This record gives sequence, C-alpha cells and structure tokens, in this order.
Amino acid sequence: MSSSSSATTGGVMEGSTANRGLWSSRLAFILAATGSAVGLGNIWKFPYITGENGGGAFVVVYLVCIAAIGIPIMMAEVLIGRRGGHSPINSLRLIAQNDRLSKAWPLVGAVGVLAAFLILSFYSVIGGWAVSYVGTAATGGLTGQSEEAIGAIFSGLLGDPATLLLWHTVFMALVMIVVARGVKSGLERAVTFLMPALFILLLIVVGYAMTTGSFGQAASFLFAPNFSSLSTAGVLVALGHAFFTLSLGMAVMMAYGSYLPKNVSIAKTAITVSIIDTVVALTAGLAIFPIVFSNGLEPGAGPGLIFQTLPLAFGNMPMGSFFGTLFFVLLIFAAWTSGISLLEPLVEWLEEQKGMNRTISTLGAGIACWALGIASILSLNVWSDITPLGMFSMFEGKTIFDLLDFLTANILLPLGGLLVAVFAGWFMSREALQTELATSPGVFKVWYGTLRYFTPIAVGAVFIYNLL
Repeated sequence: MSSSSSATTGGVMEGSTANRGLWSSRLAFILAATGSAVGLGNIWKFPYITGENGGGAFVVVYLVCIAAIGIPIMMAEVLIGRRGGHSPINSLRLIAQNDRLSKAWPLVGAVGVLAAFLILSFYSVIGGWAVSYVGTAATGGLTGQSEEAIGAIFSGLLGDPATLLLWHTVFMALVMIVVARGVKSGLERAVTFLMPALFILLLIVVGYAMTTGSFGQAASFLFAPNFSSLSTAGVLVALGHAFFTLSLGMAVMMAYGSYLPKNVSIAKTAITVSIIDTVVALTAGLAIFPIVFSNGLEPGAGPGLIFQTLPLAFGNMPMGSFFGTLFFVLLIFAAWTSGISLLEPLVEWLEEQKGMNRTISTLGAGIACWALGIASILSLNVWSDITPLGMFSMFEGKTIFDLLDFLTANILLPLGGLLVAVFAGWFMSREALQTELATSPGVFKVWYGTLRYFTPIAVGAVFIYNLL
C-alpha cells in the first residue's frame, strides 16, 4: 500500500503518498478502536449523565442506541476507511470518484477531521486536570478535606492558567509522542500496554467499591430501570452519548479502518468494540457509584462528579490516597488512548496531502491543537466573561470551552454521522458494501436496512433537537 498512484484494483482503492502500515492483527485493531472509544466519555461523562437521568432506565435506552445506531455507523465508518485505504477525506474522495459520485462527498471526511481536532483541543485540557489530580491525590492533598476545601482545589486549578497550561502541554506531548511513531511502533504498541492496564486498574477500583457496603445499591441504581424518571431529553442524551462514546462522526474509525487488513471481519470487530466499550462504561459506574452512595453523596452531581464529588470520597476513606491516585491514573490512560485517536485523522491527511513525514505532520497538527487549547484554558479564568457567539440565543453564555464542547458534541458529530449513514446507505454501491463486509446475507440486510432508514432518522432527531 505504498504506491504513489491511486488505482482501483478489484473495486478496492489502493495506493498512498504516505508510508502506510497496517494493524498486525484483529486484536490490535480492537484494542486501538476500543482505546479510542473508551475515554473520558466512559469514566467521566457516562456516570454523571446516568446519575442525572435516573439510572437504570437511561442505561437501557443507551444500550438500545448503541445497538441500533452506534454499531451500524461504526461499521460504515470502518468500511469507508478500509475501502478507501487513505485518510478519511481522501478515502471519501477516491470512493466518490470510483462510483462516479459528487465531488462534495470528501467534505464529510473534512467535517469529521475538524470535529476530532476541535475536540482534542479542549479534551487535552481535561486530560491535564487528571494529570494534575494524580499528584494531588498521591501527596495526600485530598486526605481529610471538607467539601468546601475539595471544591476550592478544583476551582483553584481552573483559575490558574499557568498550571492548566503546564498540564495541557504534558498531556498533548504524551499524545504526540505516540502518534509520531506511526501505526505499529506508536499506536499499536501504546494500546497493547495501555488498554490491559486500564482494564486492570478499573477492576481494582471496582474491587474496592465492593467493600464499601453500597455495591448492591449502586447495581440496583444502574440495572433496575424506572422509566418514570426518564424524560424525552434523557432519551436524546442517551442517543447522543452512544454516538460520542464510540468515537463516531469524528473520522477516527475511518482513519483506523484504513489500516485494517482485508481478512478482518468489520461486523464482528465493530460489535466487539461496542460491547467492550459498553462494559467499560457500566463497570465505571460500578466503580464510582458505590463510593458515591457510601459517602452520602449525590449521583447526579454533574461534571463535577469526578473532580469534586469523588475526591471528597477518596479523601475520607481508608487508603484514599492510594485509590484516588489509582483512579486518576486510570482516567489519564482512558484520555490518552482517545487523544491519540483524535490526532490521527489530521496527521494521516497531512502525510498524504502535504507529503510530510510522520514526525513533522504530528508536530504540525499537535502544536496547532495545543495552541487552540490555550483559548479553552483562558476561557476558564481570564476570558471567562467572553462569549464569542453570545449574540445567538443557542450560544448565549457559552465561553470558548463551552462553545467547542457544544459545537462538536451537538452539531459536528451528529452531522458527520448522519452524512456517513446517508453516503454508505444511499450512495455507495451495494456490491462494494457487500464485498467489504463479507458477511451473511441476513446480517447484511439487517445492517443495510438499519443504516438506510432507522439510523438517519434517529441521528437527525438528535441533530434537530440540539439545534432547537
């Protein structure tokens, strides 16, 4: 796959200006894709939005959304990436050329690459919070602190741009070091260590949670649905989060799919990744909620659950410094594997389009992303009163940090996923789809029908709801 021409052989696009590699095995791809999917969304966001939306009923809806929307779109994204064999933008361009489709379709890839870039710019800032908290927990800074003192630690961190910049820089450097080393030496080697380590750390924290006396209450909260506590908004939050947690609409799965060998089943792999991602999210809930309940804290504490509510619990329990440190190391690993995947689509495109080598393209993309992250840092303190699009009611009161989060999660990701579903379901040749999926006729029909009809309607509903 290192020819500089872009030829079509047997219906498959081949050739790249970049010095490309492939995942060494199906397991390597599963670990990488799971690493992308398992991030702050699972360990930070999923527990608190579950708490905010009533627990078990939200989990049921979330699981349905993963199956009916997440998996079909993930299969489509991986399929497009593998068929094109290039960066998301160029894969869509080559497939559109081959199938004589509009030249505008590469814009779908561009939307995804832009979304990944914007997300990483503020995601790295949050990753930096986790790095900071490792030191705070390890040195006993959380031990015996009151709720007000814990709140002061977090607000003090957010109010200190120099400290935020330091940890944001450290996190982005960790991401860039891995991506610069390429597919096998960088991405694959990193996830082969980080993902098993993440699972082990999570299980250790769950083991501790089982000793708190509130594990049964937490399990009931997560798995005993009470649909009267679930609103329409909660259903749409579940749908939107199913989308976000699987790294859909941000070109990541297309980029990773472009390195996927032809003999690997896309359907089985996508289902496996989705199952592991969901298990991690639920396990994170089982790790966090027993600690929350045993300390009489509020499960619907919002975004502060991880950085304010849990530190309060860790600071007032036996061996709290140890388990607090362990938990924030776990959070860093989750954020790191996702950060790697978010930088990859842009780096892959720069390699191909600009002829840059891997190191230079990583430096260029990473430094640009780091620089944009500074705007998010400043919006948490010295620019906290600046709301760039505040003249529009939709964006009223939103700082740069809030704006980037809102634009990506509520507009770019659903839009990207919707366009991927429409492109694969309505414009790509059915023969090409069947060739790439190489699955049974029954499985193909279910996937194809879902992708063409149900998925666009569901994602479109979320998109319109978010706009309104």
